[in-house]
Amino acid sequence: MTQFEHANITVPNIDAAIAFLLNAAPDFRVKIDQTPVGSYRWAHVGNDEYYFALQEPKDATSSQDTRKPYHNIGVNHIGMIVDNLDHLQEKLLALGYEQNGLVTQEKHGRRTYFYDKAGFEWELVEYDSEKPEERYSY
Repeated sequence: MTQFEHANITVPNIDAAIAFLLNAAPDFRVKIDQTPVGSYRWAHVGNDEYYFALQEPKDATSSQDTRKPYHNIGVNHIGMIVDNLDHLQEKLLALGYEQNGLVTQEKHGRRTYFYDKAGFEWELVEYDSEKPEERYSY
C-alpha cells in the first residue's frame, strides 16, 4: 500500500503557514523549525502520520508573488480532510483568514478554500462517507 508521508513546499511565509496549519488542524504540531547557519529556514508541521515540510524561498526573487495561481506551473493549493467544516470555517473567519468562495456541497461531502496570511491557498474538505468510491466521485 502506498501512503502519503509528507509534501515539501516552499511557502511565501513560514510563520503564516505554520499559524494556519496549527489553527486548521488541531492534531498538528511543529515537529522541527530551524535555520541552519548559512542556509534557509525550514520546518516540519504535522502529526504522527504525515506532515508538511515547509521551506522559505532561498532568495527573495523567488517569491509567490511572481506566479499566477492556476495559470503558471506550481502548487495551486493543498487539500486537507477535516472533521467539522462548519466549526473550522467559523474559527478561521474569526481569526481573520480570508475565505476563497463559499462552501461547496458535493455528493458525499463539502469543501471550501482559505488563504493563510501570506496568500497561500489551503482546501478544507469534510466527507460524510468512509467509502472511497463515494468520497472521490466528482
